[in-house]
Amino acid sequence: MACFSRDDEAMLQALLRQLFQSVKEKITGAPSLECAEEILLHLEETDENFHNYEFVKYLRQYVCNTLGSMIEEEMEKCISDQNQSEDSGYDTVVQHVTKRTQESKEYKEMMHSLKNIMIVVVESMINKFEDDEIRIQERQKKLQNEKSNSYCTDNCSDSDSSFNQSYKFCQGKLQLILDQLDPGQPKEVRYEALQTLCSAPPSDVLNCENWATLCEKLTVSLADPDLVFSDRILKFYAQTFTLSPLHMTKEIYTSLAKHLELYFLSRENRIPTLSTGVDITNANVIRLLKKVRLLNEYQKEVPSFWIRHPEKYMEEIVESTLSLLSVKYDQSHLVSQKILDPIYFLALVDAKAVWFKKWMHAYYSRTALLRLLEKKYKSLITAAVQQCVQYFELCETMKADEILRHSKLCGNKQKNFYYSGQELQYIYFIHSLCLLGRLLIYTQGRKLFPMKLKNRKDLVSLTDLLVLFTQLIYYSPGCPKTTSAAHSENYSPASMVTEVLWILCDQKECAIECLYNNTVIEALLQPIHNLMKGTEAASHCSETALIHVADILAKIASAEEGLILLLYGENVNSSEEENPTGAHVIAQFSKKLLDEDSPIFSGSEMLPVVKGAFISVCRQIYSTCEGLQVLIPYSLHESIAKAWKKTSLLSERVPTPVEGSDFVSSVSQQSQNIMVWEDNLLDDLLNFAATPKGLLLLQRTGAINECVTLMFNRYAKKLQICRHKKFGYGVVVTQVASTAAGAIALQSSGFINALITDLWANLECGRDDVRVAHPRSTPVDPIDRSCQKSFLALVNLLSYPAVYELVGNQELPNKAEYSLREVPTCVTDIIDRLIILNSEAKIRSLFNYEQSHTFGLRLLSVICCDLDTLLLLEAQYQVSEMLLNAQEENMLETSENYRDFIIDGLSVERNHVLVRINLIGGPLERILPPRILEKGNVPYPWPMFSSYPLPDCYLSEVTRNADIKQDNDLSKLLLCFKITDKQTEWIENYRRQFCKMMKTKPDIISGAALVELLEKFVFHLSETSSECYFPSVEYTATDANVKNESLSSVQKLGIKMTVRYGKFLNLLKDGAENHLSLVLKHCERFLKQQQIPIKSSLLCLQESYTGHDWFVSSLFMIMLGDKEKTFQFLQQFSRLLTSAFLWLPRLHISKYLPIDIIESGIHPVYFSSTHYVEMLLKAEVPLVFSAFHMSGFAPSQICLQWITQCFWNYLDWIEVCHYIATCIFLGPDYQVYICIAIFKHLQQDILQHTQTQDLQVFLKEEALHGFRVSDYLEYMEILEQNYRPVLLRDMRNIRVQST
Repeated sequence: MACFSRDDEAMLQALLRQLFQSVKEKITGAPSLECAEEILLHLEETDENFHNYEFVKYLRQYVCNTLGSMIEEEMEKCISDQNQSEDSGYDTVVQHVTKRTQESKEYKEMMHSLKNIMIVVVESMINKFEDDEIRIQERQKKLQNEKSNSYCTDNCSDSDSSFNQSYKFCQGKLQLILDQLDPGQPKEVRYEALQTLCSAPPSDVLNCENWATLCEKLTVSLADPDLVFSDRILKFYAQTFTLSPLHMTKEIYTSLAKHLELYFLSRENRIPTLSTGVDITNANVIRLLKKVRLLNEYQKEVPSFWIRHPEKYMEEIVESTLSLLSVKYDQSHLVSQKILDPIYFLALVDAKAVWFKKWMHAYYSRTALLRLLEKKYKSLITAAVQQCVQYFELCETMKADEILRHSKLCGNKQKNFYYSGQELQYIYFIHSLCLLGRLLIYTQGRKLFPMKLKNRKDLVSLTDLLVLFTQLIYYSPGCPKTTSAAHSENYSPASMVTEVLWILCDQKECAIECLYNNTVIEALLQPIHNLMKGTEAASHCSETALIHVADILAKIASAEEGLILLLYGENVNSSEEENPTGAHVIAQFSKKLLDEDSPIFSGSEMLPVVKGAFISVCRQIYSTCEGLQVLIPYSLHESIAKAWKKTSLLSERVPTPVEGSDFVSSVSQQSQNIMVWEDNLLDDLLNFAATPKGLLLLQRTGAINECVTLMFNRYAKKLQICRHKKFGYGVVVTQVASTAAGAIALQSSGFINALITDLWANLECGRDDVRVAHPRSTPVDPIDRSCQKSFLALVNLLSYPAVYELVGNQELPNKAEYSLREVPTCVTDIIDRLIILNSEAKIRSLFNYEQSHTFGLRLLSVICCDLDTLLLLEAQYQVSEMLLNAQEENMLETSENYRDFIIDGLSVERNHVLVRINLIGGPLERILPPRILEKGNVPYPWPMFSSYPLPDCYLSEVTRNADIKQDNDLSKLLLCFKITDKQTEWIENYRRQFCKMMKTKPDIISGAALVELLEKFVFHLSETSSECYFPSVEYTATDANVKNESLSSVQKLGIKMTVRYGKFLNLLKDGAENHLSLVLKHCERFLKQQQIPIKSSLLCLQESYTGHDWFVSSLFMIMLGDKEKTFQFLQQFSRLLTSAFLWLPRLHISKYLPIDIIESGIHPVYFSSTHYVEMLLKAEVPLVFSAFHMSGFAPSQICLQWITQCFWNYLDWIEVCHYIATCIFLGPDYQVYICIAIFKHLQQDILQHTQTQDLQVFLKEEALHGFRVSDYLEYMEILEQNYRPVLLRDMRNIRVQST
């Protein structure tokens, strides 16, 4: 290459021309020379033909010839060095060779030589190019002279010259253009100057010194009467907006805004008036709208980049805009003769005020905009409010059909070339509505209110404005039904107001200040009042308006503050009869619609939609505990169930369409509408299951199976539970699974089958049709992340009522052989395949034996925390025996007479489960071995075992049955029983002394002292008729009468567990097992006298109480094993209301309960106590309540488990005694308060485990460390003051009232 010939130069020029010709479109589209250079530099990345260009091939060959041998040598050297160092990697070799090559002398010489060659080639090409350009310009001048009368105005610039002019544009040329643009110049000269200006790159124009003068000249030229010329300038403006930096476009924008401002202020221009309207085919109007539209397009684009520039640029743009929009004429004549302001034309091109929305979005621009509005341009906001008021007054005075004619935007899909004055007012109203809606979102925007309007004495406040908005929904016309929904919803007043109010509802602070007050709610509900009263005003309210109002009310009800307002109003103490709150009005109206107890809209096609919309509002209310309490009197569940049954019958009667008949489509549409309405009603019923009491109401309707099936179908399709709900179906499934009937419904719907199938796919093997691209990673955690969701779902599902219905009296398959493709489908299969692996066939059937069995053992550990579930599995499947055998088989002979356990993941898990299910005790009474190994020489210091009893190291050294000498305070407490004159007074005095002792010396209340206190207190209460809730029952059976009666296997195992725990605490002695057995037999016979036979498919209702009687066992231990004292106490205690909530078997199929409650199989502890736990939890510890919902877990389920087993395994024995004593002495509502206190105590742990997504497991497995009833007694007293009247009233309502 040392000798570079002319032939080589010509060849390279040809190659370059070919390259430029190929990329001509990309280069000519570049806004500047710098951009063109960037395009060429990145051509390889953007052009797929890059390597096919001859010039690129030439360069590649040139590099190969020059550096090829050196690169090969470097690669060989690098690879050999790499093999020795064992540091592999192709990328490493390439990087190393590239670096060495670029640093080499040969590379530098090659680059220098290539640069010199290309300089020669490019200079030669430029010289030829300039000669060719001169000839082209001369030819163009001749053509222009010939065609001067028919000047072409197409395109901003010639694609060939745009790129080339950048080389030649200079200061002198810009000055020449300025002179040529002078209005005194001939038209052809001005056209040519403008053409030249458009051809120049904006960056070159901006860098010229005369730019400011040019900007002024262009502003003046915008008013030129020559339409072609002014249009040409607008195109230059558009090009500048697109391609130039902000400081240039800012000046162009402000000049355009200033021009428009002067245009509107000038009385010489023919600006349309309201009376004449706007004809958009008029040339002057077209030109004006083009300018406004260009301005608006820039307004919407500029927020995306003005933050990168000085604030003054943004402020100038904002102020010039507000100045333009604030232009007003001082006119004294009629409104109809009013000359249109700029805001009308802006509204025509941007009806929804998108520009204002974008400017208000960022704090950067919002601050400046609101400051200017407050200080200088408040009239703009005042005018917007005024426009809304005027439109509302128009709606009030004119008939709906007249307004519809003026509102062609609403529903007219044809192109409209003329806008009347009324239509312009309507468009301006829409623009004002959107602008005000966006303004109210922000605090500084709301501070602009109240404001003074013309012709109004009073100031317009925020509340006044919101009331105006709500009234617009009712009084403004809806779109014709023939209009397509997609189009009609865009600009109809009702839908626009609804959209604005929805946005306000989403902003909590804004909603509280604007919407959440009685005045606005009353305005929303006023037409409903009218409809229910049948007043004349009711006839003006349309179905569409009601649907919009219902949507707004549903949005309000979905927020906590809005819900409270609807339930109680602003004045919580006001009488419901005198001034019913929103929730009552909505419920009454919904019930009327459902019961078809009103002629409202009878026969209307929209009636089902109206019903659905208002039931949706009710659903937001009754899906909460506090809301359900308010709506229960209206029996909405019965009305909805009645409507569903009626609709279900209709769907069965829809005739089958006959092919070829005329009414096929109508029948099909009718059938579809009925099915949708049926599903909506079922969905409404399903939402009752969100609370414990609501679930009871749902079961009483008899539609729970259909509701759960609907829920499963929606869940399988991954549909949202409700558009206002933030979380999914987890809580509802947990509530449903907490009851026997709910568990059966989940099974029959296919939910459990799908859950287990999905688990098996993740745990063992996926579906056959899933292509495996790469093997799955080996799980690191005991439960792999892919199975975590299924694990938690099973934990939620397997409450004791569910386990008993799904597993009770069922044997395990225990097959001789299992197919590898045999997938479990039910809970029994999961126990058989994952937990009780007692055969080689089961082990061989698992692909991932260790992982799957670990999953099963973890699941067993969690569900066995419910002691009733543990006893059931032990009674039916001998779980502990299976685990002990597995440990025995996991031993290794280390010498002739010694065998040692093999420590692996499964043996550690089994050891943990064995200790957990065999030992009873609170956090300080038992020690559970960890599931992880420790560092060091002894990774697992905890002894394993393959037979009982357990090693002593798992038994805690607690102080057992330490009798405390009688205290003076205790003596005072016992003295209270001697005062019998005023019964109420001694009860209150006794309770006060008990609280004092619990706060100061809680340990005194235990042992023999506690026995004496309980006996005397319950005896006196049972002798006081006003304190007795249940009637006295005569019982004469003796030990001999019941001795031969049999107890269930669960009860027998429970007796052994109780005695083992009692002996550990030194509370029970030998013979206690027989004594407790007799007590339980007496209790069973005593309670049978108060039961009624029930025919039910539920297992739990077919015989006596299915679980163990943990309250009687606890009382037996408190009474130190004295069976006579225990049963005598229970007989007296059974007359008290507290017995219904502490002693769960007390109300099993009891004649004191309504028959429909008995048939539901739901205990009052669930639908009353745990219902109020959820209600109080939301009010008292809202973070914990939210954590439960986020985790898809219901507080009611864990509380039911705690209460059923009297907090065994969760509290130490002394605290169990204090729980029972507190509820007996202070009232059954303290059961609720104690649960709230526990959640308050656990708040930080609950929040932490919500983040780690194992809240259910934590609450079920972990004891309540550090919780003492006495520590929270003061807090519980505060809860009593606030909630006792409501709770006790509801608890007393569980029994059938005497007539």
